[in-house]
Amino acid sequence: MKVSKIYISLLFSLTLSSCSKEFLDLKPISSATSDNFYKTADDFKNAVNGAYASLQSGGIFGNSYVFGDVASDNTVPPASGSVTDQDEFDRFYIKTTNPFISGRWNDSYTAIARYNTILDKIGGVSMDENLKNRYIAETKFLRAMVYFNLVRTFGDVPLVLKAISNPDEGYEYGRSPKADVYAQIEKDLTDAEGVLPVSYATAEVGRATKGAAKALLGKVYLTEKKYAQAVAKLKEVIDLGVYDILPNYADVFKVSNKNNKESVFDVQYKSGGAGEGNSWPNSFAPENSGNAVIAFGGGGNNQPTADLINAYESGDKRKDVSLATSYVNASGQTIPYNFVKKYYDTPATNGDNGNNIPVIRYAEVLLMYAESLNEVGYQSNGDAFAYLNKIRNRAGLASKTATDIPTQQAFRLAMEQERRVEFAFEGQRWYDLVRTDRAIPVLNSKKDQIRLVNVLTENNLVDPIPQSQIDINRSKIQQNPGY
Repeated sequence: MKVSKIYISLLFSLTLSSCSKEFLDLKPISSATSDNFYKTADDFKNAVNGAYASLQSGGIFGNSYVFGDVASDNTVPPASGSVTDQDEFDRFYIKTTNPFISGRWNDSYTAIARYNTILDKIGGVSMDENLKNRYIAETKFLRAMVYFNLVRTFGDVPLVLKAISNPDEGYEYGRSPKADVYAQIEKDLTDAEGVLPVSYATAEVGRATKGAAKALLGKVYLTEKKYAQAVAKLKEVIDLGVYDILPNYADVFKVSNKNNKESVFDVQYKSGGAGEGNSWPNSFAPENSGNAVIAFGGGGNNQPTADLINAYESGDKRKDVSLATSYVNASGQTIPYNFVKKYYDTPATNGDNGNNIPVIRYAEVLLMYAESLNEVGYQSNGDAFAYLNKIRNRAGLASKTATDIPTQQAFRLAMEQERRVEFAFEGQRWYDLVRTDRAIPVLNSKKDQIRLVNVLTENNLVDPIPQSQIDINRSKIQQNPGY
């Protein structure tokens, strides 16, 4: 199988998009289509490839910057002069009818329905058992990843673990406690890590690996504040010996260097007119810039804030790789404009770029490991310092010592700073602040600067359930407080 075959064909996408819109998009395949399709090993090869393709959808990773960056103090949406859907995230007055909210919910449950159908059907098919078990493990990894995004976005969510053959079954599902959702995420990832290979042949690079399952499970443990378990799991990733950070930060994001040694798991994209291109480079380039920054122009989305720009230390090599504060137009004029550079590519057509979206990099594994070590117990100049400094030194910055970071709380703040600039525009910042209980104090301290409509409260730490889901199943689905 070639890497390109991870990308599902348009025909197959349409086949799997025969959706019932009654509830949750839980029935993406009609019974007849499902029964006729899932018969052979090749059918499941195509189905699992399609499962990966679902990650590209706007509600899962295509618009992840809105949830992870615009909602934080890192970026702002275009200044359109009127209220926009992204502005609701930026200033925290998110409406229950916001299309990004419904997109996350609907795209996620459409993908989960696809994963559940694969898992329900594959057991009855005669095929190589090792390949069958790998497909099951890959699908469980993907399901865990999508549920991780859902539970961090909405809190309690319906936990659907089987294919829905009758639309009426959808009405049986209410919101499961997030503890139950996390328990299932842990189970899926534990199952997956025990089966997935450490690596693939070149033709199949980009699929979920043992290291990806372990790294995501370590991140889940960290999010749940299970620090000792996070330490153990992330150390397993390090001990695999298959990953490393690249010497040059810029090389991590070059299209010509995709799926490099630092990549633990990426959402795969491919330019060339097949509908598998990444729109981010055009979306993030300045509005009204013509071809001065990128061919076919830009949309002005995800603009870096002055607060983020000022957060970079002097000499940090990551800054110029990640963002710019001006560009030279076709007339030779320098135009002040903050924009993201990290994902630059030369598109085949507008929005048809070849960049992957990084989900977990090895740099994050090292920083999560350092953070977990510190939470288990601060050690002056201990191993946590070594892993933090490995990332800082790559960026051209001096090492930190216990003189600079004398306490556990000081290390927490140093980690917050390091993750902010290391993973800028990778959809991490908001979830980092929520995970560390810092979202409310950090953003409220910048209330006027980031133009919050109201001060943040605990209610703002999750987004509203889409109103459409409340309306069609009021007996089971209740709204989050404050919305």
